[in-house]
Amino acid sequence: MDLQLKGRRILITGASSGIGLATARMLAAEGARLALCARDEDRLRAAITDLAEMTDVVTASCDVTDRASVNAFVDDAVGRLGGLDGMVCNAGRSLMRTLDETTDDEIRDEFDLKIFGALNVIRAGRKALADSDSASIVIVNAILSRQPELRLAVTAAARAGLLNLSRSLAGDLAPEGIRVNSVLLGLVDTGQWHRRYQESGSEHDFDTWSADIARDRGIALGRFGTADELAFPVTTLLSPLNSYMTGATLDVGGGVHRYV
Repeated sequence: MDLQLKGRRILITGASSGIGLATARMLAAEGARLALCARDEDRLRAAITDLAEMTDVVTASCDVTDRASVNAFVDDAVGRLGGLDGMVCNAGRSLMRTLDETTDDEIRDEFDLKIFGALNVIRAGRKALADSDSASIVIVNAILSRQPELRLAVTAAARAGLLNLSRSLAGDLAPEGIRVNSVLLGLVDTGQWHRRYQESGSEHDFDTWSADIARDRGIALGRFGTADELAFPVTTLLSPLNSYMTGATLDVGGGVHRYV
């Protein structure tokens, strides 16, 4: 199927690894032109060397919580690509702590990253997106936003705020022809989980270790997801073929959600 993304100009934050990188690769294969950022631009460039041979790619080091840094990146991307048709707000992390273990500064940092990490980028790209004939924003969030866990108390609260904000943005931006949708992920096999595996000192290999966690968390499919499995719904939401979908959420968590 042709997703009609050839030549479309898409911006992705947190693009040096995981879901951001997988989405960039999928979009490049569809012929999209890309603006990619991460905190470490050298790492980003090393990760996407093959993409530069496939399509136009703009890269930058960017702190998504710093509005000036975001504005500079987005302005450069719009100038070099000649506009903007879509964006993927993907920068994020999880803070594996109970509420009692989390400092006030860490709480502020989590809300800053989750809320302003998306809002800064959307504000900076809003005018360019409004000039597109099929503008789409995809916010990568988590099922955690709808069913909190004590081990991720602050992250869950921040992600719930982001989900609520996403729905408000969908209403605010619809008159400008900009769609806003969310993809809610469950447990995904990314660098964060591999670091936790190394820190665990487990005698099992990663697949066995992660399968045990999947069972403990009640994931129906019994395993973690992959970055590509998340990148596909993100990519399809950017497609003009999804032109009547806004304010929606897609759960991609292997059946881990417990709410109706």
